[in-house]
This record gives sequence, structure tokens and C-alpha cells, in this order.
Amino acid sequence: MAFEVRIFPNSKGKSLYATSHIPMGTLILEEDPIVYCQFSWNALCKYKACDNCLRPLETAEENVRRLMGNPLFELPYPDCCQTDKNNSTSCDLCGNEYCSENCKISAFNQYHKVLCLQSRERNNSHPIELLEEAWKNMHYPPETSSIFLIVRLLANIVQASNTDEAIQKVLSFCHKSVNEEAQLAHKFLGDKFIHQISLLREMVANILPNPQISQFLTPEGFQSLLALIGTNAQGVGSSPFSAWRQNVEKLNLSSKDREKINNIVDTIYDDMYAHTGDFLNSEGVALYLKQSCINHSCDPNAEIKFLHNNSRLFLVALKDIQPDEEILISYLGECEINRSRHSRRKLLMENYIFACECSKCLEEIDQLDVTSEEDMSTEEDN
Repeated sequence: MAFEVRIFPNSKGKSLYATSHIPMGTLILEEDPIVYCQFSWNALCKYKACDNCLRPLETAEENVRRLMGNPLFELPYPDCCQTDKNNSTSCDLCGNEYCSENCKISAFNQYHKVLCLQSRERNNSHPIELLEEAWKNMHYPPETSSIFLIVRLLANIVQASNTDEAIQKVLSFCHKSVNEEAQLAHKFLGDKFIHQISLLREMVANILPNPQISQFLTPEGFQSLLALIGTNAQGVGSSPFSAWRQNVEKLNLSSKDREKINNIVDTIYDDMYAHTGDFLNSEGVALYLKQSCINHSCDPNAEIKFLHNNSRLFLVALKDIQPDEEILISYLGECEINRSRHSRRKLLMENYIFACECSKCLEEIDQLDVTSEEDMSTEEDN
């Protein structure tokens, strides 16, 4: 491997460093999450995706028809669709859908065995159903995280062959001070619902009444899990139409056919936005061991990508990285990273509880502490 994890106990915790020269464009690492789940509202709104890895379970044409509200629309170049429905399967007991038998088995062996909600148990009063409803009422779209990431993480411990090892894996994530964890838990739930943290803890405990995970279901332990998810969870998205479009772009088409397909794609997006809005992808959240070790920079030398249209994460070099140089990504979105130094640092402090001292922030240290126009307009809207 071209990298190693280094631990700094008294400063920034874990970091990822290059052990050899990494040229720009190089795939540095790839990994599957230790736990993943789809957003609750996303699943309710019929965004069909594998319950274990988020791979789409509908064809690009089915996806477009649903998002456009046009059941008769025919998508050209059907061979460019990546969805293979022949391998799709489902849990015999609860009906959860998976993209393959391997994903079904993997889910069952990791967490689904103790979380499987059998059909006969669906009566709107099962602990899983109650938590699902409570969480949806606390987090309307657009969702940014899910309480069920914690549920699956704890179920993973319960089902593990080596409980102590599974617990240590959770504890290996960098933790904040008690006060910082309280701030992150508050951010996770928001002003309106922070008072319901005890209710959520009790509801999770009702789903998994197991002494093996009791340390995580104390008030302090549960707050720590919320903080862990709040700082380390990675958003994941997939789209059969987006994958189809990328494959169409690779076709050797004439200029006339290229223009025609571009017009079709533009029309599709216009119709999807008009019917569905901005939320066109299957979306969820995942927790990764190696990715969680990567620190932030406002001038990153690497970026995270999802190249297989599922939850498998890839880290790619944005520029040449030298031996013994830290590998850094941006925790901010594409628009946020272009804001003023003051605005970037404000966002990072609010969401991750640290004051950014990256090379870009140090270079811009003489800038006036002026809030970006984007932040000002957002504050005015609120």
C-alpha cells in the first residue's frame, strides 16, 4: 500500500500519510463500509436500492419514468444501463431487497440476523417501526444522516464472533471531549429535537436489549455514538440514470446523434426536477474505517469517489503526493470550499469542532473576517 495510518495521541488523532510517491489520478485506496444504511425518507419514497450496498435495483428507464412521473417514457441506448435485475434477491422473512445473494448473505451475517423484521411482526408498534417513524418526524428531507447507522453498528457488535474486537473497532474512531460530543450531538439532532436524545436512546435499547452493548446505551455512551456518526459518517449516493448517462458519453456517436442525445438528457433532467425536485439519487450514509482517518484541508490533495454506483469508496489523488506527505480531503462541499476563509472555518467549527489551520487557511490569514455572500444570503433566507 502507498499509505499508512499514523496516530498522534495528543493532537489530531489519526492521519493518513503517503509512504511512496503517489502520482495525480492514482487510486490510493478502496474500501467497503463497516456499516451502511439508506435514508428513511429516501426508502419510503421508493428509491429502490440494495439494502446492503445501495446499488440500484431499478433500471435507468424505470428510474427516469418514476422521477419524471411518465410511465411510458422510453430511454434510448438501453444497453448502457448497468442494472442487472437477474441477480436481485430479497430476505425470505422480511422482504428487504438486495442486489445479489452475496449482499443478502453479507447483511444477514453482519447485522440483519438480529434486525430482521419479519412480516408477521409488522404491526406499526414494533420497536424498529417506532424508531423509524420517530426519526422521520425529526428529520424531513433532505436528510443528512440516520439513527439506523447506530442501530446497525450495534447489531454488528451483537452478531460479531469476537465481541471485544468489534467493540474495539468502534472505539478506535477518534473521539472528542465530553463537551465537544455534546455539541456534536446537538448538531446531529438540531435545536428542535435535542431534548429527545433520551427517547432515541431508549428506542434503540428496545430494539437491541443486549448486555454486550450496554456501554453504548448509557447517556454518555449514546452521546458518544451520536458524535461519532456526526463527525465520521460519509454520505453515499447512487443513480441508475447517472450511470447510464456516463456510459452513453463513452459511445462513439456522430455529432448529430451526440447533439440529439444531449437534448434528450437535458429534457429528462428538466422533467425530473419539475416532478421530483432536487433529490434524484438513492441516498444513504456509511461508516468507513480508513476514510475516517483522513483529515481535512481546504486545498486537498485527494478526493473521495464512488465509482461502482454503490457504497464502495475510492480515494483518488488530486495532485502528486510525495512520500511522508499527509493525504488530505475536503470535508466541505464543492460550493462551500470556494467560500471565504472565515466562512469555511465557521462551517468546520460548527460541524466538526476544529479550527482549520490548513495551508490555504494560513495563506489567507490576513483576510478580513468577512462572511461569504452565500452565507449571508442563507442567513437572510432563514
